[in-house]
Amino acid sequence: MEKFQAEMKQEFEMSDLGLMQYFLCVEVQQTSKGIFISQSNYIADLLKKFNMVACKAFATPIALGEKQTKEDASPKDPNESHWQAGKRILRYVSGTLKFGIQYSPTDKFELVGYTDSDWAGSMDDRKSISGYVFSFGSGVASWSSKKPAIVGLSSTEVKTWQLHQQVLKRYG
Repeated sequence: MEKFQAEMKQEFEMSDLGLMQYFLCVEVQQTSKGIFISQSNYIADLLKKFNMVACKAFATPIALGEKQTKEDASPKDPNESHWQAGKRILRYVSGTLKFGIQYSPTDKFELVGYTDSDWAGSMDDRKSISGYVFSFGSGVASWSSKKPAIVGLSSTEVKTWQLHQQVLKRYG
């Protein structure tokens, strides 16, 4: 490591700041038990910005069965349901203040993936929101959640389209 750092310092102007503690709003705690990343400070700042530091935490970011629609609201004029949904999300986030991802040393490096879709969940265009998460070793390695550009006739069709898009993005 020292040799690598010395070579990098010869090539680039840089300095050794020690162990990473904070990067792009992500807090990094490195110990003998592994690496723990979280966004506690970012969440606290967000709650402070919207005067919701002492709000009651909710267990879920959206109420069961609730669906949001555009309802003729322009980006400059969100309606009351949008404000309430935003407040609900902040209340949920306030309960996750101490959450994060722990990456612990492990001898078992197994790739595990999960995927799901809400099957035409958008009230505006009937498109599904699909997502996936992959873990490798002790923590999450990759995740995504998005609405596809197409309306699929089956979950297989949508997931095939998603895989195709990922392959195109990676290999051109």
